[in-house]
Amino acid sequence: MRDVMGGSVTDTDKPKLKHDYGRIDFDYAIHLATRPPEEDGPIYMVNLMKYHEVAKYDSTDAPKISGREADDRYNPASILNKIGATIVFVADVVKNHVGAEDWDRIAIVRYPTRKSFIEMQERKDFAEKHEHKAAGMLRTTLVCCRPLDSTLDDRPRPSEVKTRRVVMVVRQTDDRPGVFATIPGSTGLTAEGTIIGDGRKWDTVQFAFVDSDQAADATVASISGLEAGTSYAMTLHATLDAITQ
Repeated sequence: MRDVMGGSVTDTDKPKLKHDYGRIDFDYAIHLATRPPEEDGPIYMVNLMKYHEVAKYDSTDAPKISGREADDRYNPASILNKIGATIVFVADVVKNHVGAEDWDRIAIVRYPTRKSFIEMQERKDFAEKHEHKAAGMLRTTLVCCRPLDSTLDDRPRPSEVKTRRVVMVVRQTDDRPGVFATIPGSTGLTAEGTIIGDGRKWDTVQFAFVDSDQAADATVASISGLEAGTSYAMTLHATLDAITQ
């Protein structure tokens, strides 16, 4: 039997990944791993990341670097390319407006299928890189989404690296259409699961391009229903953005 992200459905020759930075939803992991091909397809993994001030490697002779630097060493872009996945969004969080916790960085990876995400966890080359993520990350929430606009599936990465200001809102809600309507012109993603986090399940993720940090403040202030514990609202400085452009 296969090991699903270090869970109890095991095959002992698979690498064991350390996930101290979040709680895995093993039921949803099995759903991802066993989705029939005819029902599978692209999935967007939205990563909310908070770093250790100093990376916590297991080895005593490990480098003394920050959590962010450890995450930079983790960068799995070469492995993602091998499985047909693409990094479509990377941003630093410059202001946490709403939320019970704060975040440092956001990244989104578009996988060709849900199963490919699980299969990546089983790769030896990924396990070798994952050591750096495990050392650098204090906590992570990973929300698995589909975009409201399916044309995003074919949108390429922008070739130009240019900082863009983006408002990001993540929410728990029983009214997804109503929530999406609160930010006109935003790019909406609907969550089908939260594979890693603190046990909370998130429902919607939205991104809205703004032309200044002041405009970001005004946008967040105009959104009704944002509450710590059931919402996050952040201003981001994105250096890679195939989501809002």
